[in-house]
Amino acid sequence: MTMLYETQRAMRNMRKAALQRGVVAVLDVGSSKIACLVLRIDQSGVHYQGDSAGSLAGQVGFRVIGAATTRSRGVNFGEIDAMPEAERAIRTAVQAAQKMANIRVDHVIACFSGAEPRSYGLAGQVEVEGQAVTEQDIARVLAACDVPDYGAGREVLHAQPVNFALDHRSGLSDPRGQIGQVLSTDLHMLTVDATVIQNLAYCLKRCDLELAGVASSSYVTGISSLVEDEQELGAAVIDMGGTTTGISIFMKKHMIYADTVRMGGDHVTSDISMALQIPASHAERIKTFYGGVVATGRDDLERIELKCETGDWNHDRREVSVAELIGIMRPRVEEILEEVRYRLDAAGFDHLPSQQIVLTGGASQIPGLDGLASRILGQRVRLGRPLRVHGLPQAATGPGFASSVGMCLFAARPQDEWWDFEVPVDRYPTKSLRRAVRWFKDNW
Repeated sequence: MTMLYETQRAMRNMRKAALQRGVVAVLDVGSSKIACLVLRIDQSGVHYQGDSAGSLAGQVGFRVIGAATTRSRGVNFGEIDAMPEAERAIRTAVQAAQKMANIRVDHVIACFSGAEPRSYGLAGQVEVEGQAVTEQDIARVLAACDVPDYGAGREVLHAQPVNFALDHRSGLSDPRGQIGQVLSTDLHMLTVDATVIQNLAYCLKRCDLELAGVASSSYVTGISSLVEDEQELGAAVIDMGGTTTGISIFMKKHMIYADTVRMGGDHVTSDISMALQIPASHAERIKTFYGGVVATGRDDLERIELKCETGDWNHDRREVSVAELIGIMRPRVEEILEEVRYRLDAAGFDHLPSQQIVLTGGASQIPGLDGLASRILGQRVRLGRPLRVHGLPQAATGPGFASSVGMCLFAARPQDEWWDFEVPVDRYPTKSLRRAVRWFKDNW
């Protein structure tokens, strides 16, 4: 496979070392905020089996002992565009979380929402060498997947087996130890712009931090916002952030599709700011306190005073009705939802047995959004909140922290990926391995 196999394995080993040490930090690098959570790992729940498959996967107990957020700077559309500003913001969040936890962290696991993700469905098939399926057979069938040419400058972020079939039996989650002759698999591969990961790794290196893992915000948001039945039967998660809206589809407890729409809540704020000719900070406050997408007869009577400080009395003391504010916000929200609907249709979401849609993220808290989304996206829409985890502050339990909580689950209970298996030497692609080693040397 043409991917950063060795780099991902190196990060996996760093993550294993951090879990054994008992402390690891997770970092959510968003366009509106940067959140850092420090986790203390329950050593009694950590079990390793060398470098074999599943050495990281499993139930590991953890508790949040430090949490901090800061306004995002130097990050736009989920990607770093000003390195010094992003470095200062990350340092601020990490240092505040370390101070709360009263412990120093050296390893962080980060997630981001940009980088233009693209999903691919791959398939591979091999004959079982012995009587029963071994971990080596799984490594061979994953290496046998035919990888498409996904373009230069892109690298694989996730490569997760979503289904195994042994002879005539399909739908197996773990075929190890079962008797059969032909083993096949379905693999979901997510590629992103390699420059975005390189910039993030370099920024963390400037902050004196080791990158022990990286994940897509769309993926970690899904594992924190969906209940077990929704992950099993099928559901889509719409993570509405500041400048991006992440889309992920889950089926049989695996992510099978991910995408990003480059619009979010900050675009709604920008529309309010331009339409009413007020600063962005005032527009954000008005959106939070009075905003919505469904107008009622009473909204024409309720007035909002626009308190500006330009020095022009007539301009500073203007008033608008709530109905006017809704008229500004609704078109942009509809545009975002229509774009999401287009991406879901392209992914074949209508063909899944369950069309449950879960809205989460900071921008999903706009009043009336669930009703509008049900008319545009489908009938089964609910607002999602992240799962409760031990030690999480009350202020970090809202929809805006779904990706942060998901990173905790990703760090402590990771899912097996392609690089968690020892690939036979004869399956190594020399060209991609050279690229992987060169990229690893440049960034670590």
